[in-house]
Amino acid sequence: MANRIMLNETSYHGAGAINEIATEAKARGFRKAFVCSDPDLIRFGVTGKVTKVLEDAAIDYEIYSDIKANPTIENVQNGVAAFKAAKADHIVAIGGGSSMDTAKAIGIIIANPEFEDVRSLEGVAPTKNPCVPIIAVPTTAGTAAEVTINYVITDVERKRKFVCVDPHDMPVVAIVDPDMMATMPKGLTAATGMDALTHAIEGYITKAAWEMTDMFHLKAIEIISRSLRGAVANEKAGRDGMALGQYIAGMGFSNVGLGIAHSMAHTLGAVYDTPHGVACAMMLPIVMAYNAECTGEKYREIARAMGVANVDQMSVEEYRKAAVDAVQQLSIDVGIPTKLSALKEEDLQFLAKSAYADACRPGNPKDTSVEDLKELFRKLM
Repeated sequence: MANRIMLNETSYHGAGAINEIATEAKARGFRKAFVCSDPDLIRFGVTGKVTKVLEDAAIDYEIYSDIKANPTIENVQNGVAAFKAAKADHIVAIGGGSSMDTAKAIGIIIANPEFEDVRSLEGVAPTKNPCVPIIAVPTTAGTAAEVTINYVITDVERKRKFVCVDPHDMPVVAIVDPDMMATMPKGLTAATGMDALTHAIEGYITKAAWEMTDMFHLKAIEIISRSLRGAVANEKAGRDGMALGQYIAGMGFSNVGLGIAHSMAHTLGAVYDTPHGVACAMMLPIVMAYNAECTGEKYREIARAMGVANVDQMSVEEYRKAAVDAVQQLSIDVGIPTKLSALKEEDLQFLAKSAYADACRPGNPKDTSVEDLKELFRKLM
């Protein structure tokens, strides 16, 4: 069987990279940008850094900011209508996963109007046309949505998130500028960073992992592990490292999938509005311990990449525990809670069934059940 690798056309990395937005837009003949960005980024002037680049280059634009932290079907529907009214020809998505996921869904529906029912995009939808060209400008170091073929939308009515996997939604240009991430508050830096680590670890142990994606994931684990504490302390080296590490993790997991830490995090976000990165961070060590028996020698390499000493002298049980402990300690060090007070016993069956139905679950290295997932959720209580 052939292993497929898909990456975006062009990416720019480093301080000041946002200035290349105008270069790319003009080179591609774009006339008007549909700027997707959430209200907080507009209020704090982050979006303005990008729109100034557009203004200085005489590129017309219109801003769309009806975007929630966990973007909803309604956010996408309103965005489709706004894009049509704007008569734009490309999208500039500024923000974390929420802005980029909304932009992807809008861009796909505009190019494939037969999928105007947003729910029809769940899973691997058979779209035929590439989405409206997207220039993605991440402001968080975590989701790597700028280099993935995935996006997640919340179905408020049904209290669930659904994952969409579509090679047609990948941004054509990624602008990974650590200066755009410098305004992230401490808590958001920690949460998005742990999301990136979850991408790297789940991608490394997923059933579809192979040599090339292992290369991406191990390097991402190494960079994230050495950078996240510094990024939370707002140190430049930490910010720069996280900007790169999260992108590399995205290069890998987008091509091989994830596992049940993400399935369960999606469900917690849909039911309790738990921030995605926080949910991932809480679930990751629990799920790692559960999966350990099905991971061969990979936890030794995870422990090594996270800086654990003397792993080659450890037994299988010791290095597996060391990998889980290193993840747990990093999560604690950056301020992530280990328990979820909102979690209720009466919700466990719904949570477990939703997580089992999630598109990330089949990639988990260990086959699971609804009952297993209930027990794993219970560990957060």
